[in-house]
Amino acid sequence: MERTRVAIVGGGPAGLLLSRLLHRDGVEHVVLEARSRDEIEHTTRAGILEAGAVDALVAAGLDRVLEDGDEHEGIVLRFDGEDHRIDFVGLAGRSVWLYPQTAVFIDLANQAAADGTDVRWQATVTDVLDRDSGHPGVRWTDVDGHEHELRADVLVGADGSRSVLRHTLPESERHTYAHEYPYAWFGIIVEARRSAPELVYTASDHGFALISQRTDTHQRMYFQCDPDEDPDPWEDARIWEQLQARVAGPDGFRLVEGPIEERSVLRFRSVVVEPVRHGRSLLVGDAAHTVPPTGAKGLNLALADVVVLHDVLTTWFAKGDDDVLDEFGRRVSERVWRAQHFSAWMTRMLHSAAGETPFEARRRVAELRTLCASEAGRRYLAEGYTGWGSIV
Repeated sequence: MERTRVAIVGGGPAGLLLSRLLHRDGVEHVVLEARSRDEIEHTTRAGILEAGAVDALVAAGLDRVLEDGDEHEGIVLRFDGEDHRIDFVGLAGRSVWLYPQTAVFIDLANQAAADGTDVRWQATVTDVLDRDSGHPGVRWTDVDGHEHELRADVLVGADGSRSVLRHTLPESERHTYAHEYPYAWFGIIVEARRSAPELVYTASDHGFALISQRTDTHQRMYFQCDPDEDPDPWEDARIWEQLQARVAGPDGFRLVEGPIEERSVLRFRSVVVEPVRHGRSLLVGDAAHTVPPTGAKGLNLALADVVVLHDVLTTWFAKGDDDVLDEFGRRVSERVWRAQHFSAWMTRMLHSAAGETPFEARRRVAELRTLCASEAGRRYLAEGYTGWGSIV
């Protein structure tokens, strides 16, 4: 059996950012991650970072985002075959950065290696031990199948939506608020130059599409599909036919086509778990909440959770009063629910559900027109998309 101050289950961006902050404080900790570093690095994940998330990374000494990230000062809402730009800087005084989650992970993993942080890859947690005691722990298995036990003063679950820490808690001790959406995104990565300088969210009679960017040579694009859609049978020509139809308009806008290198279907689900603290176990990021991708909130919520948790743990280390840990849930709850609302609002405004009536279709377009015609409406979207200011 080993002992440490903080045991972090999950070595994605949330877990590694917390590790970085604890390292700078000189707090002993261990990170356990079920996957290999190579597997995570080669899992393609898109990412839009709010201004506050960028500030948090830079404050932690991770400033590559400022050099390699792509600052976006707005987005485009495209409907009626026309572009309507939302000026983030003019309306909210902030930008967002196009910087893939994969890049955030690589930055943090490289920093952990440079710091000599105790990150154990391919370490699968199988059980949570004595969660209600002053020394909770986990049982975990290494890549060779050997079983280990790790005890800590605090356990942090940063292990995603399938969180072991979350799912080993008795149902009587947690409340799960969930909503399944009746649509999904068919996502592709295409080798092509950019079709637009900023993200384009499109609503049309043919359905929703999102035109995003990734690098100068590869782009990320999505279109609405059925959640049970199988992407494998789709030929490139059929995919481009769908995308071009959804962005077409009298202005002649067309996407730059190229060979499609990856394709997948992304289901939509909203989940909030409360409370996020049970004894000395706490949940952050997707382990505590997930959102549909429309509002670009998932990674940003995870990083915000970590910043708040680090602040709460600093006070807890100084005072030793477990009641201090309740501050974490109280401080993150408002932001989490605000992000849930914002993500659901954008999703429902831009997507058509199966069996949508002509009335509802026209109503959604009227909502988009009203939003774009109103400075207050545009500002609301800009403030929400860029993150409502500081993440603390």
